[in-house]
Amino acid sequence: MPSHEHGQLDVDAYLHGIVRARLGVWDWNLVSGECGYSASWFEMLGYAPGELEQTSDLWLELTHPDDRARAIDSGERHLRGETAEIETEIRLRRKDGTWLWVLDRGGIVARDTDGRPTRMVGVQADISRQKAAEQALQQTNERFRLALEASDVGIWEYDSVSQTGFWDARTREIFGVDPALEPHQVQTWQHYLHPDDREMAERRHDAVGVTTEVIRYRIIREDGKIRHVETFARLAEAQPMTKRLTGTIRDVTEDVERRAALKWAAEHDGLTGLLTRSTFEHRLARRLENPEGPPCAVLYIDIDHFKSINDSGGHDAGDAALRQIADVLRWTTGNGHAARLGGDEFAILIDIRPDLVGMLAGKIIDAVRRLSTDAGGAVLSASIGIAAARQGEGVRSILKRADQACYAAKRGGRGRWVIDDMGLEARAGSAG
Repeated sequence: MPSHEHGQLDVDAYLHGIVRARLGVWDWNLVSGECGYSASWFEMLGYAPGELEQTSDLWLELTHPDDRARAIDSGERHLRGETAEIETEIRLRRKDGTWLWVLDRGGIVARDTDGRPTRMVGVQADISRQKAAEQALQQTNERFRLALEASDVGIWEYDSVSQTGFWDARTREIFGVDPALEPHQVQTWQHYLHPDDREMAERRHDAVGVTTEVIRYRIIREDGKIRHVETFARLAEAQPMTKRLTGTIRDVTEDVERRAALKWAAEHDGLTGLLTRSTFEHRLARRLENPEGPPCAVLYIDIDHFKSINDSGGHDAGDAALRQIADVLRWTTGNGHAARLGGDEFAILIDIRPDLVGMLAGKIIDAVRRLSTDAGGAVLSASIGIAAARQGEGVRSILKRADQACYAAKRGGRGRWVIDDMGLEARAGSAG
């Protein structure tokens, strides 16, 4: 190992070792609040030095929301003297939007004369490969456990050389095949594959080796129904000049549909069917992280005097109005993302040229104005604030600008739109 003549490690070798070990170093001054990060820390996350401002809460901003509380608690317990060091596993968001698992270790390295901590230093080691391996092993073990416990699993064998196979009764049932048919009367396995999954399913079955592979694909049964199936397959010991696959198969259609329904319900507002605020912000964040994409804008939409509709016609009338407004937003946004932020506030993320966004806002205002309500003479109208995305802007910034522009539209008479320009020197307009 390279070293100085006095036995101390060479600085260059030290830094090289940190990079090689995929370590990022952080140094937090508890008195001033300043926090510095090593070049290797930024490199680990895909950033160039100086690309991000080195603030004390930068690491927290990049930490996965599900991990923040645990990370903060680990630091606070160490500062209270309850633990000898900080040690916790967290996910950090890379520049490309993916998540990097790191092991965060550190601790107090300096105190003042009264014993109060003044400085903390630590390292974050990339453990993504370890986590991926753990997750893969966990998924494999879970699938095998389910296969063993399930009572609806079919068994099959197939020799790709002789083009012969065996299907037990449950496998035939899954494919909708008459159990009375002789093996030679049964269509080949490929006959039942969904056209969109055929190439993938055949390729993955051809690549199966001595280790078990889990493959999911769709089939079209004899009765025309489309089903999702999952098969566990492996290459069995066989005589020369044969290639015999053996495996299990089960119908996982209900599981796929249930997961899809749960995912949809988690991402959409129950009343209007629009995106929830959290889903909208997540998609907005991903869009803003793509500087190569086309121009985009956020429209912040507030329904004017909505409380009067609830007061006049009750909450049923208010709910009906919100659903109508949601239909308008779906129709006008096309391939954009429309969300209900809460109450009578909505938002749209859409790829659009700045010179066209006012026209879109006017179309929405006009469409909302033509809606009818079940609240006597109450008339619907909308105020819209618009913010065009800026290079390197974050979710909070663009939403704040759009919200401020919406507030300006309300101040200016409601039922109109305002585009936020630099410093809210705004352009405004109304429908009609």
